[in-house]
Amino acid sequence: MEHVPALDEDLKKTLGPATAKVLAEQLGLHTALDLLHHYPRRYAERGELTSLAELADQIDEHVTVVAQVADARILTFNGGRGKRLEVTITDGSGRLQLVFFGAGVHKPHKDLLPGTRAMFAGKVGMFNRKLQLSHPAYEPLSQDASDRDAATAFANQLIPIYPACAKLESWKIAKCVDAVLPSAQDAVDPLPAALREGRGLVPLTEALMKIHRPGTKADIEDARQRLKWDEAFVLQVALARRRHADSQLPAVPRRPAPGGLLDAFDAKLPFTLTDGQQKVSKEIFDDLATEHPMHRLLQGEVGSGKTMVALRAMLAVVDSGGQAAMLAPTEVLAQQHHRSITEMMGELAEGGMLGGSDQGTKVVLLTGSMGMPARRQALLDLVTGEAGIVIGTHALIEDKVQFHDLGLVVVDEQHRFGVEQRDALRSKGKQPPHLLVMTATPIPRTVAMTVFGDLETSVLDQLPAGRSPIATHVVPSKDKPHFLARAWERVREEVEKGHQAYVVCPRIGDGEDDPKKKAAEDDGDKRPPLAVVEIAEQLTRGPLAGMSVEVLHGRMDPADKDDVMRRFAAGEVKVLVATTVIEVGVNVPNSTVMVIMDADRFGVSQLHQLRGRVGRGSAPGLCLLVSEMHEASPARARLAAVAATLDGFELSRIDLEQRREGDVLGQAQSGVRSSLRMLAVIEDEEVIAEAREEATRVVAEDPTLEGLPGLRTALDALLDTEREQYLEKG
Repeated sequence: MEHVPALDEDLKKTLGPATAKVLAEQLGLHTALDLLHHYPRRYAERGELTSLAELADQIDEHVTVVAQVADARILTFNGGRGKRLEVTITDGSGRLQLVFFGAGVHKPHKDLLPGTRAMFAGKVGMFNRKLQLSHPAYEPLSQDASDRDAATAFANQLIPIYPACAKLESWKIAKCVDAVLPSAQDAVDPLPAALREGRGLVPLTEALMKIHRPGTKADIEDARQRLKWDEAFVLQVALARRRHADSQLPAVPRRPAPGGLLDAFDAKLPFTLTDGQQKVSKEIFDDLATEHPMHRLLQGEVGSGKTMVALRAMLAVVDSGGQAAMLAPTEVLAQQHHRSITEMMGELAEGGMLGGSDQGTKVVLLTGSMGMPARRQALLDLVTGEAGIVIGTHALIEDKVQFHDLGLVVVDEQHRFGVEQRDALRSKGKQPPHLLVMTATPIPRTVAMTVFGDLETSVLDQLPAGRSPIATHVVPSKDKPHFLARAWERVREEVEKGHQAYVVCPRIGDGEDDPKKKAAEDDGDKRPPLAVVEIAEQLTRGPLAGMSVEVLHGRMDPADKDDVMRRFAAGEVKVLVATTVIEVGVNVPNSTVMVIMDADRFGVSQLHQLRGRVGRGSAPGLCLLVSEMHEASPARARLAAVAATLDGFELSRIDLEQRREGDVLGQAQSGVRSSLRMLAVIEDEEVIAEAREEATRVVAEDPTLEGLPGLRTALDALLDTEREQYLEKG
């Protein structure tokens, strides 16, 4: 079925070039269909007072509130030459000040008399420690008979409040929606009729009418339920089609040879694998033995032994005559993996070398900063097949890198790679290689189904024996400065016991920091984030004087970075002051304490990741979250949640509940329309799980969707090329 022209027409024709330009540039809305899918964020009721009390969390955001004018007064300044109108509005939950200056004071002074109810829209600011809206746009909610038409629009119905921007307030967006709403009757319904009727969902046209212009709260509920199903189902069909296509590809089965490299490695392990590691390894080995490429996501808590599981999978592939490549997001991590894997393998990593094992293979490192001779040798070892395992960064993806027989690609910390990079590496195999994706960021089940829906999932949730618990405490440095002093004493005590420490800061502070720093300094209320370079200097001169303190951050020369990391791993450096460059995979078992400065500036999952760098040996770990935020602030509540549990899955739920869905789906927001406007990944677990089942069934019966033209149209609209690539795990 062809696209319906009215819905695909540029908004310029319906709304005029000026309005269309703002909608396109500010909100990414280009066609009537885009605008119909720009749903109200919430609805204000005529008699309902919208909560002003919640604005404290929305500084610098554009908001729309419905409230009543309590008082209005004109003040003069500059000896009477300047005028300022101050209006106080209230909604029963709180009060808010509006200010208007100069010639702009007269009209609002006339319009906003005490007792007037209106919608106000503007950017929440702070002045003299009080919240205010400066020069807000407003629309009185009139009941005057002569103003009947405007009033009726707001009178007996729910008022949709749209996500808006400075140049286009919510009520102006509502008028734009009114202009395109008649074309909703041409919308193509993506849901198969049997599915829609079986689940009692309203038709798409009705859902669009009800979401934008509901008569009752039940209308909103009907519409939401239906639109959530659309989003979940279309997305799951896209993923199901991808799984189906992948299952049709050929791959070389890779089975470990009896008495080969894997057996030799297992025989020299000084410990037994956990039940979890054995179970997950079996799932992986079963996949590797099939004639279709494995696509598996391995998620495991920080320190649950994912690297060990991945290494055994790589050894199994080398056993079968193939090669394995591990892709790491940073040089620090690639070097770390190379070090730990060669240490674990011992002489088995020295195949073909003097003193190496007969069963061994070569393990090579390939990064962008390597010297030419080492690089040339590594490339030669790969193309001849001499090296069975290669560990590297994006450098692995370059054209000149060729493999003898690539059988397995392991991608570490998947969310840091674009799909092009993953596919470029996979295309280096004679046939599609098997794929194992690892992440230490625990992902709730529904997010895994939505974001990684084309991968089978294995979870490692058991910590290996010998891993120590990590105690986490919040250090309120502003309210209780002596707590911070005590934190540095604790670092000293640990170092004196022979252990090591990390201090993490949000910023580098080498003079090249981003422009946001300048903005933060100009903002009187908020100081710039603490910086590695400055904190290292303060510690060396103050509380940690006499200790070997070094810095590590992303802008250092790679050789210097590796040198610092090597000396820290060797125990020569006692305190490492770093950015989040240490967040993933850095493994120094002797580190027992971590102090995270300005901890409120990190996300919940990121704090959990960072904390996982300590307590990796037999001594217990300690993580101190330093923050100046007030005890009652949402940021402190977040930190308290991290301190209260070591369960990464629990924390990832908290993290998602506090962030917008767009952030969860990462790449979907990078200039590509996010398909999730109505679906909440955490709350709508049931819808997503059911949609996945339905989608799998529909695709199994009709892989090309020949008999479902409406669904095909919806997929095409959603999955422009960029979106397709995002689904391939951008």
